[in-house]
Amino acid sequence: MGVPDYQTLMLPLLRATADGADHRIADLIEQIAAELHLTPEERDQQLQSGQRVIFNRSHWAVTYLAKAVVLERSARGTVRITERGRQLLAEKPSKIDVKRLSSFPEFVAFRTRTASASPEPLEHAASQTPDELLDSIYAVQRRSVEADLLDHVLSGGPDFFEQLVVDLLVAMGYGGADPGASRRVGKSGDDGIDGVIDEDKLGLDAVYIQAKRWDPKRPVSRPDLQAFAGSLQGQRATKGVFITTSRFTEEAREYVGRIPSRIVLIDGLTLARLLYDYGIGVRDYRQYLVRKVDTAYFEGDV
Repeated sequence: MGVPDYQTLMLPLLRATADGADHRIADLIEQIAAELHLTPEERDQQLQSGQRVIFNRSHWAVTYLAKAVVLERSARGTVRITERGRQLLAEKPSKIDVKRLSSFPEFVAFRTRTASASPEPLEHAASQTPDELLDSIYAVQRRSVEADLLDHVLSGGPDFFEQLVVDLLVAMGYGGADPGASRRVGKSGDDGIDGVIDEDKLGLDAVYIQAKRWDPKRPVSRPDLQAFAGSLQGQRATKGVFITTSRFTEEAREYVGRIPSRIVLIDGLTLARLLYDYGIGVRDYRQYLVRKVDTAYFEGDV
């Protein structure tokens, strides 16, 4: 039968979590492979990138189920069923696919965001040139990865998030090559500072970091930024970065624009984009060499 497509894998994956316990995604994949009676050759079937097909398709299925909030990421690499997921299984569906998940507003919002990354909807691909189509597919795939990346960040603990933020800023070039120029200081009694990156070797100028791993429904408000600005004053600092997995209210953004301290705001969508751009929490797994005809060669101008 071969490895089913990712939509076909959605229902068995959700059923495998019906007990309400936390499940490692890797364990679920092996369980589903056994239930589907996949042969060793089918289990080992690989994409050009070297990733197993069953692994790739199962992870995309989990991503879509999580975006529809029928699964939730309870920890790194771990998921569990939600109340919505239980209700969906109670309906005894014959299949779960993108059409079925589109009945949930969170999934529709996710699909709208990923589709907006494309210059033209992929269903109109016939009207696109090959170059335009390639750009569209890349944009949609990237936006999907960014959304999944943010889910993984939210499933990590506060200490993990604070370190991730420091790692990102170092990857962006803050602190130079000195490994001691950056440090995570988040702890009880940290005066609202989660990390520090020295911009010079003597530590005379530094960037102070506030990291908030908050649910997207809980925005960062003006009082939160006022507290951070006060922490900067307590450190006699003039530069700060406030990073959150959520978003900032308009009042909060206006406040930052009026105060003397320089505070850069990075919301969840921007964070996911920066993590992708600077290779934090992601890895390269496939490359295509795209060539075109060298007309100069054929025209004799070589």
